[in-house]
Amino acid sequence: MSECNFTSRADQVVERLREGMLDGSWRGSLPGRSRLAGRFGVSHSTVEEAMRRLAKEGWLVSDGPGRRRRIVLPSGAARARTLRIRILLYERKDIGAREELEVLAELDRAGFAVGFAQKSLHDLGMDPGRVARFVAKTQADAWIVCAGSSEVLEWFSRQPVPAFALFGVKSGLPIAGSSAWRDPTVVVRRLVELGHRRIVMLTREERLVPKPALYEQGFLDALEAHGIVTGPYHLPCWGSTPEELHRYLDPLFKHTPPTAFMISEPPLFIAVRDHLAQRGIIAPRDVSLVCEEADAALSWCDPEVACFEWDFAPIRRRILRWAKLVAQGKDDRRQTFSIARFIEGGTIGPVPAGR
Repeated sequence: MSECNFTSRADQVVERLREGMLDGSWRGSLPGRSRLAGRFGVSHSTVEEAMRRLAKEGWLVSDGPGRRRRIVLPSGAARARTLRIRILLYERKDIGAREELEVLAELDRAGFAVGFAQKSLHDLGMDPGRVARFVAKTQADAWIVCAGSSEVLEWFSRQPVPAFALFGVKSGLPIAGSSAWRDPTVVVRRLVELGHRRIVMLTREERLVPKPALYEQGFLDALEAHGIVTGPYHLPCWGSTPEELHRYLDPLFKHTPPTAFMISEPPLFIAVRDHLAQRGIIAPRDVSLVCEEADAALSWCDPEVACFEWDFAPIRRRILRWAKLVAQGKDDRRQTFSIARFIEGGTIGPVPAGR
């Protein structure tokens, strides 16, 4: 029978602290006991015991009561260089989004020096020039760019600093990335079966300029395949702010009201549904609504929202694999996809009588 090795929690914390001091996660001094206990999910006494052991081994020096312990690497202990990764968010509000936090936690557990950039793509106007100036002023060895436009991701693809496109318009670009693969033909086919022809997709402007992204073009192609002549009505450049969205919706319903909307993300979906409900337009009685991305907030809705859902775990693992390869000095530009499935839900139905 093979011998099993069991280590105490203090042993595990000692190893994690050693690794962090060697790879540069901590420099100068260790964080306080409370912060370390929260990070490792252990008691204060366990952290204290681990730090006592490291002090005895010569890794830590105390400068007195109430002061942080100084890091002093023993002779011969070489410090490894830590890859500094910055996550460039789409909008600042995304700093609390589940998927971005999962990526941050996964990379942190793997020992990378990871954090969110101080500005978002929206703060920088999705402008490659402003992005370039911001990147030049930010200390980072690699970037994760969330939902970047084709122009922004093209700029990153030409830089010596490695970059990973998390979602965004990256088709045909030599940049590593991962996203969900959604099939717009599934939704269009179902809506057409229910009698819909005035179908409008609401998406962000950067996915339309200079030309529709892969998913948006697939939507137009699907409409054409069903004999619907497409134009700006079906894929409008409505703007980029809540005010512009509301100004777009009211005239639309006065002249050629859509019978169905395909909406790119939960915040837009909630804004559209709320705007229409205040005017007595209810889904699915008066209009069908589809959100192209599942969200925990939408799971509370009644009726259930029609949406796409996918497993984010393969995308998270792909990012970790990319980071490890970059840390080894390897050039990784592979793009992968997590297959999404359409959940019909209860927010779509037949075209209302007379429409």
